[in-house]
Amino acid sequence: MTDTHQSQHDIALDLIDLDRYPIADLDNGAGAEFLTECQHLMDEHGWCNLAGFIRPEALEQLNGEANDLLPTAEVLHVKRNIYQGAIDPTLPEDDPRRKEFTHVAVQLADDQIPAETGLKQLYHSDILTEFVRRVQKKDQLHRCADDFQALNVVALHPESWHAWHYDTTECTVTLLLQAAETGGEFTFLPNSRDDQSEDREAVDRLLAGDMSQAQTFSRGAGAFTLFRGGYSLHGVTKVEGSQPRISAIMTYDEQPNRVIDDEINIRIYGERVKKILDSRSAAKPARG
Repeated sequence: MTDTHQSQHDIALDLIDLDRYPIADLDNGAGAEFLTECQHLMDEHGWCNLAGFIRPEALEQLNGEANDLLPTAEVLHVKRNIYQGAIDPTLPEDDPRRKEFTHVAVQLADDQIPAETGLKQLYHSDILTEFVRRVQKKDQLHRCADDFQALNVVALHPESWHAWHYDTTECTVTLLLQAAETGGEFTFLPNSRDDQSEDREAVDRLLAGDMSQAQTFSRGAGAFTLFRGGYSLHGVTKVEGSQPRISAIMTYDEQPNRVIDDEINIRIYGERVKKILDSRSAAKPARG
């Protein structure tokens, strides 16, 4: 079961290299074999990386849209701990989980990406959502209902990086629109926690700078990556060269209509979103 968003023509059919990645029919032939391969990668490694997922001419369109929109985006100085919430006051003062990491990104939230863009239409593709659902072996999967977090475009400029963190939902899906000249590598600690526990030793080592247990791989523009971002501590290494690294982040959730806590959204998106949320709160009728 997936979202019931309907459209006359699903744009995924135009943008995705369906000869290489036959996601339009996952029940038969090459599509079924491909799905099994993706599921195995997720089970075995906690990630599935599909190079050249977007056709070259379609990638040019999507990257052009992102570059046209990014001048309107805020420069965010994101300061957060690895869990993206408030610091647990019961932790010892020297516990690395109390540490807040800061990174700088130029970031478009979902409400800043017009509905008519190919990027937004791709995210709202039922074919793509169904593919993501089945790779994760979920009974149902929905596009995130949050006004800000559903679809984001993030540009990391030279000398910027993405600090260590867990995502607010289990599986994160990213599409790399423009690669850095060097650096900007996605790095993560596979399955470093679950709903009950965390591999504290491995996480402590990573936060102390020991990368020996982390996995990293370079991705070219057009790569589509699924990974268990809610359960794998991850980040992006420093971008080097002259051009930014630009990616689209697509968020899905097993729960329909779930939104993210205001505190987390304000922490990520800053003053613009705080003003929006404060205005909404002020507009709510008082309880009598």
